[in-house]
Amino acid sequence: MQPDNTTRSISFDTNVSVDCVILGFDGESLKVLLSRRSDEDPHAQYTHLKLPGRLLYANEDPDDAASDIINQLTGTRNHFFQQFRAFGSPDRTKNPKDVLWLENAIKQKIGRIVTIAYFSLVRINNRTHRTFAGYDATWYKVSELPELAFDHSHIIREVLKELEDLSTLRPHLLFEMLPAKFTALQLRHLHEQIIGHDMDVRNFAKLIMNKPYIVPLDEWEQNVSHRAARYYKFQPSKVKK
Repeated sequence: MQPDNTTRSISFDTNVSVDCVILGFDGESLKVLLSRRSDEDPHAQYTHLKLPGRLLYANEDPDDAASDIINQLTGTRNHFFQQFRAFGSPDRTKNPKDVLWLENAIKQKIGRIVTIAYFSLVRINNRTHRTFAGYDATWYKVSELPELAFDHSHIIREVLKELEDLSTLRPHLLFEMLPAKFTALQLRHLHEQIIGHDMDVRNFAKLIMNKPYIVPLDEWEQNVSHRAARYYKFQPSKVKK
């Protein structure tokens, strides 16, 4: 084996952060929660929107940091969240606008940043329109993402690929984004948003609606202009381990 004569430099100024991809469904569209600094000058020359997250403290566990962020933004501790993967390309901080934004926020100089990405599936409600560490949080359609700081658009796209796999391998997790009572149409729309195309209604009924953990209720929609749809609920105890 030939020796590696490539000159490498060791970085001693790497920061570690946590960023959270919080996904929800409003009945029609799959959405992601993005944060914007509430005290920023709207005319400042740097990217305002980003994923909710922050740098890790010296003795802090990443899971605890992610849980804290999600708890504050959703207003509840009863949520699904999972560590996804790390993103550490040196190009993450190549845009001076992004570096300027973060340095202004934390009041110190930064070097390279490696982020540990998490994703969480939540129900959209009025408790999720909150602020976190000086940031306002707002829902955006994943199909119409605005410009984001750092590589956060790439992180979201990678999480969406994971979510598509989960919709097949662990479909019961999707009910984290649905209301306690939902219609078959709402469930189908959620699947369609995740896979990116329409599903045949009859095939969907065969594949999804006959699952033992989807329990029909003796309740129907009220005061609707179309034919009232039946409600269903998710029963976790019937999910096979």
